[in-house]
Amino acid sequence: MLRSWRVKLKLLLATVTLAVLLSWLYLFMGSLEYGRFLLLPPCLGEQPSRDVEREALASRVRRVEEENQQLRMQLGQAQAEGSDGSPPWGASTEDGDPPGSERGNRTACPKQRTVHKCELLHVAIVCAGHNASRDVVTLVKSILFHRKNPLHFHFITDSVAHQILQTLFQSWMVPSVHVSFYNADDLKAGSCPYFALSSSGHVTLQLEVSWIPNKHYSGIYGLMKLTLTKALPSNLSKVIVLDTDITFATDIAELWAVFGKFSDKQVIGLVENQSDWYLGNLWKNHKPWPALGRGFNTGVILLLLDRLRRLGWEQMWRLTAERELMSMLSTSLADQDIFNAVIKQNPALVYRLPCFWNVQLSDHTRSEQCYTEVSDLKVIHWNSPKKLRVKNKHVEFFRNLYLTFLEYDGNLLRRELFGCASLPSPPSNQLQQALEELDEDDPCYDFRRQHLTQHRVHLFFLQYEFLALPDPTDVTLVAQLSMDRLQMLEAICKHWAGPISLALYMSDAEAQQFLRYAQASEVLSARHNVAYHIVYKEGQFYPINLLRNVALANTQTPYVFLTDIDFLPMYGLYDYLRNSIQQLELPQRKAALIVPAFETLHYRLTFPKSKAELLSMLDMGSLYTFRYHVWPKGHAPTDYAKWRTATVPYRVAWQPDFEPYVVVRRDCPKYDQRFVGFGWNKVSHIMELDAQEYELLVLPNAFMIHMPHAPSFDISKFRLSAGYRGCLQTLREEFHQDLSRRYGAAALKYLTAERSL
Repeated sequence: MLRSWRVKLKLLLATVTLAVLLSWLYLFMGSLEYGRFLLLPPCLGEQPSRDVEREALASRVRRVEEENQQLRMQLGQAQAEGSDGSPPWGASTEDGDPPGSERGNRTACPKQRTVHKCELLHVAIVCAGHNASRDVVTLVKSILFHRKNPLHFHFITDSVAHQILQTLFQSWMVPSVHVSFYNADDLKAGSCPYFALSSSGHVTLQLEVSWIPNKHYSGIYGLMKLTLTKALPSNLSKVIVLDTDITFATDIAELWAVFGKFSDKQVIGLVENQSDWYLGNLWKNHKPWPALGRGFNTGVILLLLDRLRRLGWEQMWRLTAERELMSMLSTSLADQDIFNAVIKQNPALVYRLPCFWNVQLSDHTRSEQCYTEVSDLKVIHWNSPKKLRVKNKHVEFFRNLYLTFLEYDGNLLRRELFGCASLPSPPSNQLQQALEELDEDDPCYDFRRQHLTQHRVHLFFLQYEFLALPDPTDVTLVAQLSMDRLQMLEAICKHWAGPISLALYMSDAEAQQFLRYAQASEVLSARHNVAYHIVYKEGQFYPINLLRNVALANTQTPYVFLTDIDFLPMYGLYDYLRNSIQQLELPQRKAALIVPAFETLHYRLTFPKSKAELLSMLDMGSLYTFRYHVWPKGHAPTDYAKWRTATVPYRVAWQPDFEPYVVVRRDCPKYDQRFVGFGWNKVSHIMELDAQEYELLVLPNAFMIHMPHAPSFDISKFRLSAGYRGCLQTLREEFHQDLSRRYGAAALKYLTAERSL
């Protein structure tokens, strides 16, 4: 009898086990079908909306679970009938739940607070200098890639980062993204805390933090996060604070939802430090700042600003810093040391974030304990000075994830958040209206569409340290280029010692290739007066005049030399131009100095060191006047015959299609951006200089030489496409009409000259 019951019991247990396994297997396969893996942490992700098929699947799973409940009850009854009253083997506290109760579907995780899809999330980032401004873009891309909510970025910046990031976001025009700037230079020094509004319109705050000695490589800006309760608007109640070396691998709304888990006393959310730094055992006589246990890392912080203000955060951290500095003398890890010292004294203030919200990739960390699957990764923190060269068993995977966002096309992140009302943006609305007014049946639609394209612009992509001196004759070389002309940069830097402003037309991936090229070049890395401005690719035409305007607008000298990247200026031209500007008293007159252009068909050229050498090479046929055999009208008015014997500058008159390379004041007219690709981009500019009554003066001892290269894609289209040439003619006629409206009768000569050709 006993043996019979044992057989029945084993059979029933096997049936229950099989049913449970089948139900979980079915659920797993269904999850794969809909792109959701059971390996994902069950309480962290936002539950996707379920369609009819998913509801049917859920119903079937519930039926299977009810059958399991009934089987367990039958098993319990059978065991009770044949037992001595002792509790059945394998029973749990849930076994007595009635069928259909919710306990069978219960999760071990606390209920996750959801974030409304249109709730505005606030993110604060301290960013200073050229390099940090470049790094923070990768962080922003990773956030935008995953986000489903409107975002408000609060940047605490120096003047350099403010200019770079303000231009970037204005030109990026990402929907439902708002940006505010706060002056870090005022945050770091001052004798009396007070709010003010700077001349540029962004909030500033005078607050002393410069009195805190800091050994960390972040410098004084590594202390700025301590000041956020005063730096950020008083009506801002909570904010996520991030370092620039962070990469997100999930929706930031998941992190924002953690605010809902804070107790009434908790005000700061932090991840435990994953190194042994605060344990004080890294080397002999290692003495870190006081910390609670292993301490906390401040690369990712959740701040309840309203509670911190009520607690008197400002006085709290100041008193703590003053007390500890009496023995520590300086901070080693910037604001992180002070945050930890405060938490040591007030442990109830901190909410411990799970460590996957800040996987710290510095050497010798316990970061590998934060993840067992790829799906566990939420935030990666490159908090080692070595950055991507850090030692970690899985660093190759992390590096590839970072590089994905580094080279990701930022234009693809301009996606709308449907269902969320966005604040009105006048530039965006005007652009949208202009695009809607375009006629798609217009044969020149593509040209007009390119003209209206809003390109992302990243100014000063590399370190730029040129300080404009109060020199009324200083001049900057201005040019534009794409990836296929990079080889010209080193040669130009060897020929021109003065400041240079370059606009580079590149994709996100090409910009990173350029960065590596420039950093590896001894010539380029030694020059700090060369400004590189990235204009990101978009559209089918090369926006040549937009590029010229970007490079022109970001010069700092009174005069500019408007040239093209394919030309090498003569040795010493920088000093010669400055002397000429002074001798000709250009500050008191309206003039454009013409630098005569020549060309060679040889890729290897012994560059002439003087005008006499150039004339000799011209006579021998190794040099030619520029485009004499293809486009003589473009430079013939320079009067090369007169230039051969000239010893003083001479004046020339404007003629149709004249397009010399000139030196003018920085406030000269902008290039007309309707001209894209090949044709009339310089001609139109010289025409407007003449319309504004600029004198055209040819310099007698200046010259530049065009180096050979393969034809550009746009000139090939011009030569092969009658439609291309027809649209260029249409744009020329429209330009003439606009010129006549601006300059009246004085512009009639251009229309007359055009018709006489």
